[in-house]
Amino acid sequence: MDLLFEPSTWAVLTAIGFLAGFIDAIAGGGGLLSIPALLALGIPPHTALGTNKLAACFGSSMAAYTYYKQNLFTPKLWYYTFIATFFGAITGTFIVYLIDNHWLEKLLPLMIMVIAVYTLLKPNAMGCSQYTPLMKPASKLKQWLQGFPLGFYDGFAGPGTGAFWTITSTGYHKLPILHSCGLARAMTLTSNFTSLVIFLTLGQVNIIIGLSMGLCMMLGSFIGARTAIKYGIQFIRPAFIILVLFIAAKLAWDAWV
Repeated sequence: MDLLFEPSTWAVLTAIGFLAGFIDAIAGGGGLLSIPALLALGIPPHTALGTNKLAACFGSSMAAYTYYKQNLFTPKLWYYTFIATFFGAITGTFIVYLIDNHWLEKLLPLMIMVIAVYTLLKPNAMGCSQYTPLMKPASKLKQWLQGFPLGFYDGFAGPGTGAFWTITSTGYHKLPILHSCGLARAMTLTSNFTSLVIFLTLGQVNIIIGLSMGLCMMLGSFIGARTAIKYGIQFIRPAFIILVLFIAAKLAWDAWV
């Protein structure tokens, strides 16, 4: 842990935090950069997860607020999704604290590769011009069927959660891509904060490192969200596919190689 006092270590954490926030604001998956960095410092796995949740709350809150201010997310339409995500995250966080999730590491690359192939082969995977924002809430059942499993997954594992939210929201609710991104950022904030409270209660958070990385993630998320909003699907689709393929490759390397 002596590495924490070296300027070079803080410089690396700063850069990784910024890049992770930028990636998260567009497609999700920033934790694939930040969690390995925390583990490389010698931080125990559960503490690394808790610390990353603290940092991620800064990034996801900034991204969610940016989409909200641009009228790309309407909280009152997603009341049950918030609740379902909250309970899903609680369940997933407690389970990952109690068990070894090694088996999931083998499956995750395949799941995320499916997303990449689906996005490449299906023209409307990222939405189309006929998709319009919802004017009334989706059914309670649909919100629970999406929110609980994705909240559980984020609490249990996390990598690629934003990508899962974006794709399922576009296909499930027929949302325009930017509205799907707004919903994804708001719900990852919900699951991140829920998991953070639990990790804090269990004493599994390094506050100093989490706050430091979080501020950098906040800046990266602001720039990432503004970039996505400015350039729209012409930027988001290729960036999304590249990032998802990177996520899958990184997970496959860690799990199988």
